[in-house]
Amino acid sequence: MASAAPPAAARVALIHFALAMGGFAIGTTEFATMSLLPYFSEGLGIDTPTAGHVISAYALGVVVGAPLLAVLGARMPRRTLLILLMAVFALANGLSALAPSYETMLLFRFLSGLPHGAYFGVASLVAASLVPPEKRTQAVANVLLGLTVATVIGVPLANWLGQAAGWRWGFAVVAGLALATALSVAAVAPRDPGDPQASPMRELSALRSGQLWLTLGVGAIGFGGMFCVYTYVASTLLEVTRVSEAVVPIVLAVFGLGMTAGNIVVPRFADRAVLLSAGILLLWSAAVLALYTLAAGNVWSLGVTVFAIGWGGALGPILQTRLMDVAREGQGLAAALNHSAFNTANALGPWLGGMAIAAGWGLPATGLVGSGLALGGFAIWLVAWSLERRRTTAERLACA
Repeated sequence: MASAAPPAAARVALIHFALAMGGFAIGTTEFATMSLLPYFSEGLGIDTPTAGHVISAYALGVVVGAPLLAVLGARMPRRTLLILLMAVFALANGLSALAPSYETMLLFRFLSGLPHGAYFGVASLVAASLVPPEKRTQAVANVLLGLTVATVIGVPLANWLGQAAGWRWGFAVVAGLALATALSVAAVAPRDPGDPQASPMRELSALRSGQLWLTLGVGAIGFGGMFCVYTYVASTLLEVTRVSEAVVPIVLAVFGLGMTAGNIVVPRFADRAVLLSAGILLLWSAAVLALYTLAAGNVWSLGVTVFAIGWGGALGPILQTRLMDVAREGQGLAAALNHSAFNTANALGPWLGGMAIAAGWGLPATGLVGSGLALGGFAIWLVAWSLERRRTTAERLACA
């Protein structure tokens, strides 16, 4: 007797899990590369500042690849595009594990970054299409949950493996995770045909939306505060808080737990008022980032503050949903650009934090810099909020 088809809710959960596996693979390689830096710099015979360019190459790949691949893959069935993106991601990380020189490592990390934004963008659209409109942000958060869980589990495991068996295995494991994601998506994702009306020009039409650019600005500036602190939290723990090296990964895991909790809890309420939720979260981030400067001297207060800062990661799915609302027919490009914006923040935050440290302000000052970035994102949000209120008021008057 044939088994009954699984309930719709169970199938949706299975698809979301498969998509989140890709987020887990991407999150592992994005954050673990930072922790593996001392090992591959030694293995490739380069100094630490030069090895940092390898991380920048990945971020550059994300910024370039997100809009490019979203536009080029506009007519392709989303299931097929997701499989191809994960296959390329697996290949590029596998090549990173085999890189014989610094120059080839730069190239392979750039190639690894290309599918990042497009994958999250398309996966978010697929996840949201499977649920009612009032649960879209939760669906997007389910995909991004893979990335946040990676900061708790994947990154420490990759770092441990890199120390125990060699840094190349850290990238090899990610290649295996990406391949497993491609196979899982092939097995469970809906086989919807591509949109025959889709085209690169239709995707590019999203760029005419002023609200789209404002939303991207909120992410590129407002999210920079979190990256500003995260980049230097290990150095702060060792040089300011004066803890042992064994405590550092525990605090980093606490940050990951905060991100995970935020991505589970906040989206359940955000769908009721997406834009308002973004503004509240930016103010939350500004406050807790400022507290980081005061908490840096004690490991317990620092741990609580880092957990609270991690909650700010819930801004990701909220802005992703907002982009779906304002992109009109350019959904794929808009969703992918969200991750270009976040990687801009990933570059901006550490750069400004580094300038503050170099100026003699001290490592705890990264909290104040981060708070300033969150407030900068809030200033852009205020413009978006004002324009949105003006638009809705005009629509009400027109209907009266």
